[in-house]
Amino acid sequence: MSDRVWRSLRAGVTVTIAATAVLAGPSAVAAPELDGATAAAVDHLVAGGLDRDTAVRRITTQDSLSRTAQRLTAELGARAGGAFLEAGSLVVAVTDDAAAKVAEAAGAKAKLVANGADALASAKQAVRKLLAGVRGSTSHTDVVNNTVVATIPAGAAHDSIAAQADAINGVQVRRSAGKASKQANLYGGQQIEFSVGANNYVCSVGFTATDRDGRPAMITAGHCADGINDGEFRRNGTYLGTVRAHSFPTNDYAYSSLSADWTAQASVTKYNGTAVRVTGHGVAAPGSTICKSGRTTNWTCGEVESLDVTINYDDGTTVEEMTQASVCTEGGDSGGSWMAGNTAQGVTSGGIGYFIRDTNGDGRIDNKDKAFCGEKAGEPNVAYFQPIGEILNAYGLKLKTS
Repeated sequence: MSDRVWRSLRAGVTVTIAATAVLAGPSAVAAPELDGATAAAVDHLVAGGLDRDTAVRRITTQDSLSRTAQRLTAELGARAGGAFLEAGSLVVAVTDDAAAKVAEAAGAKAKLVANGADALASAKQAVRKLLAGVRGSTSHTDVVNNTVVATIPAGAAHDSIAAQADAINGVQVRRSAGKASKQANLYGGQQIEFSVGANNYVCSVGFTATDRDGRPAMITAGHCADGINDGEFRRNGTYLGTVRAHSFPTNDYAYSSLSADWTAQASVTKYNGTAVRVTGHGVAAPGSTICKSGRTTNWTCGEVESLDVTINYDDGTTVEEMTQASVCTEGGDSGGSWMAGNTAQGVTSGGIGYFIRDTNGDGRIDNKDKAFCGEKAGEPNVAYFQPIGEILNAYGLKLKTS
């Protein structure tokens, strides 16, 4: 499989999927650092101007704060408009004073807002229905600003849809020159290869696990397993495993068997000769620092921005209940690993990409060129991943940890 073939894969896809293999085969990843993921997240905050002691405190407490966020929002129900981390503290959006007292009693800060969970869900459903079929659009609940955000492609063709979305109570409209699409066509983490018809493609491994019968398994993105020849994944040309089940669109997850020629490692490569341990899985609250490993963009970090995101990809497929983060991903990162500290979070589904230069030599800049993440185009990074918990529950898998 040549570089030329890889560059032609799924041409026209704008936002690509990030992936990282967590397998050690013929060329094993170095032994994981005990606190590698935590150190990487701390470095990300320090690079942004935070002093190291404060950064360490934020990273080492965000997991427990995220669990408290889930508990409080479930307890408060319609009286909560979500929860998020801000400057290392847990903030719970509430609609009344009684709910505020519950949040404060649990050690959180309370923020009085107009829209509770039911109002936000109603607005989200209205936007989701309106944007169905609008390629390149997304919708998500912004708990920090207590609103539902509808991101709609720029251009006159979508002005009417944008106006209709803007008229929905509780909705904020954003227009974007980038488009949301899947990312199986470019380069990223420890890659896996597969074929669909006469075409060759690449994605990446997310995590390793065991199935209901205790057999080793590999987790990746669902669109990477959709329609592949013989259901077979390869790595470096060597048979890796056969797809056992996948779900795409709506969801974006899959798992395959794992050949005895490969040894599953409970770790994620950082692309610097080291790897980080996977000690469990969870749901990081908005505002948490998160990092991903992928074959194209390698190890990159950012913040969780929103849960329960609906994306209408540029190829016409739709996925729901994704998580959005301000992390650089590009094509070929599909299926890769997302980590908050040493806690697995999910596998890459897609992101917003920008065509900023002629990468295929045809003298034009269009959707046949490589799409780059936001930071390379002077725009915010936007990436989406499929939460890991749903994958494990759907297939009865047990995440491999150490």
